[in-house]
Amino acid sequence: MVEALRFRDDVAHDEPAVTLDAFLGQSNATAVRIEAGDDARLLLPHLDRLSLIEVSFPKFRDGRGYSSGRILREAGYTGELRAQGDVLVDQLPLMRRCGFDSFAPEAPIDPAALDRALTRYDHVYQAAADAPVPVWRLRHGRG
Repeated sequence: MVEALRFRDDVAHDEPAVTLDAFLGQSNATAVRIEAGDDARLLLPHLDRLSLIEVSFPKFRDGRGYSSGRILREAGYTGELRAQGDVLVDQLPLMRRCGFDSFAPEAPIDPAALDRALTRYDHVYQAAADAPVPVWRLRHGRG
C-alpha cells in the first residue's frame, strides 16, 4: 500500500478557508480557497503565513487547479494543499505530483481503487512539482 493520503475528514482545521478576494483584503487569515480561474500567483507574497490552501476543482475536466498547485509548491509553499470538489480517483496520482497532499472529493473514493491508481505506473511522462524524472529523460540518459 502506498503512503496514506489525507482526506478532509482526517484533519481538523480551526479556521475555514476564505476566498482569495477576502484573503487579499484582510491580514489575519491562515486558510484560503482558490476558485477555478483565480490567479494563484497572487498568494506568493503570503505563503509563509498560510497553513491551508484549498483549490477548487468544479468539474473533473477542469485542469486549472493542477497549475495552481504546481505554482504554489514550486514557489516554496509547504503547508497543506487540498484539492476540493469533483476529484476522481484516477486524478489523484497527478494531483499528488502537482503538490496536493490533501483531498476533499465530493464522492467517496474506494480505498482499493485508490491503491491501484497510486501503484499502477512505475514511471512518469512529464515533469511536475515532485522529484521523479520523466521516462523520456531516463531513456536518453538525461536523468
